[in-house]
Amino acid sequence: MIYNQWYVILASKEVKKNQVIGVKRLGENLVVWRDSRGNPGAARDKCPHRGIKLSLGKVKDDHLQCPFHGFEYSLDGACKLIPANGKASPVPEHIRTASYPVKEANGFMYLWFSAGPENAPSTERLPWFDDLGPSLFTSEMTDHWKAHYSRVIENQLDVVHVPFIHRTTIGRGIGPVVNGPYIKTFENGLSYRPSNEQDHGQVPLRHDQMQEPSNKSTFLTFLFPNLWQNHIMEKLRVVVAFVPVDETNTILYLRTYQKMVTIPVLRNIFLWITERYNRIILHQDRRVVETHQPQESRLKMGENLIPGDYPVVLYRKRRDELKSVTRDA
Repeated sequence: MIYNQWYVILASKEVKKNQVIGVKRLGENLVVWRDSRGNPGAARDKCPHRGIKLSLGKVKDDHLQCPFHGFEYSLDGACKLIPANGKASPVPEHIRTASYPVKEANGFMYLWFSAGPENAPSTERLPWFDDLGPSLFTSEMTDHWKAHYSRVIENQLDVVHVPFIHRTTIGRGIGPVVNGPYIKTFENGLSYRPSNEQDHGQVPLRHDQMQEPSNKSTFLTFLFPNLWQNHIMEKLRVVVAFVPVDETNTILYLRTYQKMVTIPVLRNIFLWITERYNRIILHQDRRVVETHQPQESRLKMGENLIPGDYPVVLYRKRRDELKSVTRDA
């Protein structure tokens, strides 16, 4: 994983007020919970007293209560009460959970993942797409892949596979010859526009020979560490959060944003059909992505990449840079 990043880890709706859940994210067993006002918290799922899973506990007086001995912890991880010592006894400052900063936006829970849970975020800015407005209607689905999240992300950056893996769906009629693609890079990600065509004996254009396409409404964007958008048109988008579970498992949160169909009944039918179509496409990919060897991707790993893989190359370069910076920090 890349340290010092805001990762989407859950949909906000998955944790209710006064609820405690246990999940595995970013290779860690986490307890995620809300107090009575809906404020979220997250920590390692381990009580610092005797190592019990805090996710078996409950919310009591807006604190997370350990089920074993009743120790109570606040959202920032501080222990507020040790019942065996009595309310009048001060709580030693060193007794605290290994908590992580959590923020909510865009219907997601973001967790600041650092080398040490106690490290404060270096930025308050959460990764998101500025062009997604509240006027778009949304549906959401999840899908579990037995693959490292870097490979799952690369699948969405791969413009070479579309006419083969998706020949019966989104790749129908798309040619195998890959021009470019046209790419724009920025500090926390990249935007690209595929330009595939049929093979007529031509030599494909390199990425540095590509001109900006005239159809500017269709493009794809990836934001580090784990968000991607397919901007199909102004009225139709697909957003995916690639949520790392551990080294060999990833959960995809896929959302369709649309304002093509606004009548409630027809809108629900449209989103229902879209969700099922998206799942078919995902499973066409999943079948092969889960076979990657090795699972985690790196820039230098013995693979023989081609010019059409340039978005993948840029992703690997930036990911390796970020891992190196946070490793040395």
